[in-house]
Order: sequence, then structure tokens, then C-alpha cells
Amino acid sequence: MEIILEIIVPVFGIVGIGYAAARLGWFKPDATKGLSTFVFDFAIPAMLFRAMATTTLPAQIEWGYLISYFGGGYGAWLIGSLISRYGFRRSGADPAIAGMTGGFSNTVLLGVPLILTTFGEKATLPLFLLVACHSWQLLSVFTIQAEIGIGAREEMRRLPLNVATGLVKNPIIISLLAGILYNLAGLPLPHVVDTLTATLGRAAMPCAVFAMGSSLAGYRLAGSIGEANIGVALKLLVHPILVWLLATYVFAVEPLWRDVAVILASLPVGVNVYLMAQRYQAGVAPAVTAVLVSTAVSVLSVAAVLTLLEVR
Repeated sequence: MEIILEIIVPVFGIVGIGYAAARLGWFKPDATKGLSTFVFDFAIPAMLFRAMATTTLPAQIEWGYLISYFGGGYGAWLIGSLISRYGFRRSGADPAIAGMTGGFSNTVLLGVPLILTTFGEKATLPLFLLVACHSWQLLSVFTIQAEIGIGAREEMRRLPLNVATGLVKNPIIISLLAGILYNLAGLPLPHVVDTLTATLGRAAMPCAVFAMGSSLAGYRLAGSIGEANIGVALKLLVHPILVWLLATYVFAVEPLWRDVAVILASLPVGVNVYLMAQRYQAGVAPAVTAVLVSTAVSVLSVAAVLTLLEVR
């Protein structure tokens, strides 16, 4: 009950308010677009820069932590792809969409607010290490798999340039790298910069989850319930279990870092899965259904994960 009242209700409650406001017409699509732009281009980058500029960086990269999270994600991804290919006889880019459904979490709009609400600033470093590696890496793997599936090569030839261009233009990646470089320079953060980025950063969490809720209002359940439910099970159950097993028994990751990874793995399917499905016109119905169903079910599943991890 303590977890539900102190963590789940504040975060998922704002998602629900955003969703209801958009469905009732009180928050228009243009307003959602504007709020999302503010969150991605200003609020979250300011928060990330300040966090990376002031956090004590580890002496070495925590490879066991990163492998635990992404290893679990790719494990769920592989299972989803195989079930799509051999269970449902899908071809082309469909298995890539099914795999991505099982291994791609909603890390920014939902993960950042949830982790910081749960653990506070002590979770800053492990959280943003995963955020920094998440989308560009998984989207690259998806593109390779999808292009191989449809027998295309042109997109794969452009992939390195597309990834590099995406990284250079991504405000989140830029702010993370800028914060790390500033930290490594050993310079104190000027008071005015600290105050400015802290103020913008405080707006990031409520705005992010509200924007997520209002954006979901534009989607509708699209059928393919069987395939969607398998994706939801992989995302909310298999992914976090694999991460926990790897972080606990293979790499012995520090408890706080392990818990951050497991909670991020237990989050619902990221909206990027639906966007990629639309782009390739493959697996659109199960993708959008999985996004909506996993977001609704994750209210209970995340509460269960927090309880099992004995988060206080």
C-alpha cells in the first residue's frame, strides 16, 4: 500500500490525467506536441546535464550492469522474434517488430520519473547510463533485423550515417555527453546554471508523464490480441526476470543498480515500437495494442516488482 500511494499513484495518476484530458478534448493534439517538444528538447536535457555534471562518475564502466539489462532485453527480443516467425508464420519486418515489443521499454517518459520518484538522486547515474545507451542501440538493431527480413540493403548501407546523425541531433544524448565532459573537466557548476537547470529539471517529470498519457489517447486498440499479449508478457514478465537473473547470479550487480535495471525492464512497451511498425507497415495492430495494454497492466506489474524488490 505504501508503494502504491507514494510511487504508483503519483506517476501513473498523472498518466491517467493526461490520457483523460486528451480523450475529453481538454488537451488538444497540438498542445500534446508542444508539451512533448518542451520535455524532450528542454526539460529532460537540462535535468540530464545537471545530473551528469554534478554526479560522481565511476572509475570504470559497469559492464556487468549494462550487459545484464541489455542482455535481458535481447533475450526477450529473440523469443518474440522466434514466436512471430515460427509460431505466427510472420515474415518481412514483422518478427523485428515482435522482438522489439518484448525488449524496448518506455525509459524516458515513464522510466525517468518512476526511478527518480522511487530512489531519488542516488539512482541518477545508473538510470542515465541506460538511457544514454537505450534508444539508439535498440533502434539500430531493429533496423538491421527489419531490413534483412524484407531483403533490403539500401537502409542498412545508410545505417551508420543515420545513427550518427540521430545521435548528433538528439538533445538527450547531447546533454548527457555535455554533462559528462563538464564533470570530467573538474569545474564547479556556476550557481546560476545550477539553479536554471534544476528549475527546468523539476518540470521534466510531471510534464513527461502527462505528455505520455495525452499522446496515448491518440491510439486505439487495433486487434491481433494474441500476438500483442505475447509481446506484453515478454515485456512485463520475461524481460525483468532475465535482467534480475543476470544481475543477481551472473554479474552480482550492486543492489541499487540491479533494482534500477529490473524496474526499467518491467516498464511498458515504448511508443517507438509503434512508430517503427508504422514506418515499415509491419505488425502495426499488435504493436499499438501491446503499447496500450502493457501501459495499463504495468500499473499492477510495476507495483509487484517494487514489492518483490522490497523497495522502501
